[in-house]
Amino acid sequence: MEILYLLYAVPTLYMCFLIWKLFDERRDKECYILDYQCYKPTEDRMLGTEFCGKLIKRTEVLGPNEYRFLLKAIVSSGIGEQTYAPRNVFDGREASPTVMDGISEMEEFFNDSIQKLLSRSAIPPSQIDVLVVNISMLAAVPSLSSRIINRYKLRHDIKVYNLTGMGCSASLISLDIIQNIFKSQRNKLALMVTSESLSPNWYPGNDRSMILANCLFRSGGCAILLTNKRSLKNRAMLRLKCLVRIHHGAREESYGCCIQREDEQGRLGFHLGKSLPKAATRAFVDNLRVIAPKILPVRELLRFLVKSLIKKMNKNSSPKSVGVGTTKSPLNFKTGVDHFCLHTGGKAVIDGVGISLDLTEYDLEPARMTLHRFGNTSASSVWYVLGYMEAKKRLKKGDRVFMISFGAGFKCNSCLWEVMRDLGDANVWDDCIDDYPPPSLANPFMEAYGWINEVDDPYTYENIPDFLK
Repeated sequence: MEILYLLYAVPTLYMCFLIWKLFDERRDKECYILDYQCYKPTEDRMLGTEFCGKLIKRTEVLGPNEYRFLLKAIVSSGIGEQTYAPRNVFDGREASPTVMDGISEMEEFFNDSIQKLLSRSAIPPSQIDVLVVNISMLAAVPSLSSRIINRYKLRHDIKVYNLTGMGCSASLISLDIIQNIFKSQRNKLALMVTSESLSPNWYPGNDRSMILANCLFRSGGCAILLTNKRSLKNRAMLRLKCLVRIHHGAREESYGCCIQREDEQGRLGFHLGKSLPKAATRAFVDNLRVIAPKILPVRELLRFLVKSLIKKMNKNSSPKSVGVGTTKSPLNFKTGVDHFCLHTGGKAVIDGVGISLDLTEYDLEPARMTLHRFGNTSASSVWYVLGYMEAKKRLKKGDRVFMISFGAGFKCNSCLWEVMRDLGDANVWDDCIDDYPPPSLANPFMEAYGWINEVDDPYTYENIPDFLK
C-alpha cells in the first residue's frame, strides 16, 4: 500500500511543484513603477504673454497673414502662460542654436529630475541595471545616455538603450523595452528618462505647417524608476497590466504627416501636415481593436458582439468606426478603465479622444489642465497628466489607468496600469494644484485677441497689435 501511495503521491506533488514554480516565475516578470519625477524648469524660462509677443515680433520673416495665423493658433491652443521654453529662446538665439544649447537643456533636466528621483526613492545609482533614454530630436556624441552614466557614475555593465526619432509616443516604446527585459531577467531595476530637446528645433520661419509646432511644444521631461523585484512590490505605485503598440509607417500618408524637415529657405523645423487627423484616427482605431479585448470585461465584449450581430442582420444600418473626433466607440471603455491618461498633443487631440471614448469633462480634466499648465511636453506629457491625477488624490488602490499616446511615424501606443496603493503626492503640481481647474482656461492672449477667431479678412499692417509693430 505504501508503494501505491508513493506512486500516486509523487507525481501529484511534482505537478504541484511545477504549477507553483510557473506561478512563482510569472511573479518575477511583473513590471512595477517605484517612483517618477516630472521636471519643472526654473521660472526664468516661463513663456508669459508679454514675452510671447516679443518673440513673435522679432521673427522678421512673418507677414501679416502669418501674424494672424500665429495669434489664432495661440488663442485656440488651450495653453496657458506658465509653460516653459529653452534658454536660447530667451537669449534671442532661437534662429541660430548650437549643439551645446540642446545638450545643456537636457543636462539641466537630468541633473534636476534624476537626482530628485534617486534621492527620494533611496536607490543608489549603483543598483540600476537598465537605462533607457528617449530624446527624439537630439542625437549627441557621446550619447545622452552616456552623459547620464557619467554624471551618476552608473555601473560599467549596465544595459543601455538610447532612442531617437520616436516622437511623442516614445515613453511607451521605452516602457515596452523595459517590460521585455523584465520578462527574461529577474530582480532588475530600470531607469527610464523621457524628454524632448527644443533648443535646436525652434522654427524661425514662416511656413504655417511648421510654425504650429512652436505654439504647441514646451520644455519638460520625466524620470521613472521601474523594477520587477518581488521584494519591492509593497513600495510600488503602479503595475503594468498590458501594452499595445501600433505603427503605420508603411502608409505614405501616415509616414509624412509629422516629419522634421527644412522649408524652402533651408530653415529646419517640424512639419505638421493636414493628413495628421486622419493618420491619428487610423492608428487609434487599430490600437483600440487590439487592446480592448485585453482590458475590457467579458460582459462588455459580449454586449458589443450581440450589438454587432444585430447590426449585421439589419441591412439598413451599417456599423460605424471609431475615430479621433469622428464618432463614439461602440465599446464602453469605462467598464474596464477608471482613469484616462491622454497625451496632451493639443486641444483637438484631447477633444477627439474624448468624443471617441465618450468621456466626461471629469475624465478629460487631467489632460486639459496639463496642456494649460505645461503645454505639449512630447513623450513626457502623459506623466504630467498622471501627476495631476495623483496630486488630486484620484488614484486609489485597485484603480485602472489607461494611458494613450500618439507619435510621428505614425504611431499610437497605449497601456493599462493597476494602482498598487493609494497615491496622493503633489509632485510637480505642488505649487499650483489648488488653483486647478481654474474658473476659466482663458489666457491673456484669449482676452486680448480672442476676437481674431471671428475675423475673416486677412490682417493688414495697421491691424497688427502695437506690441508687434
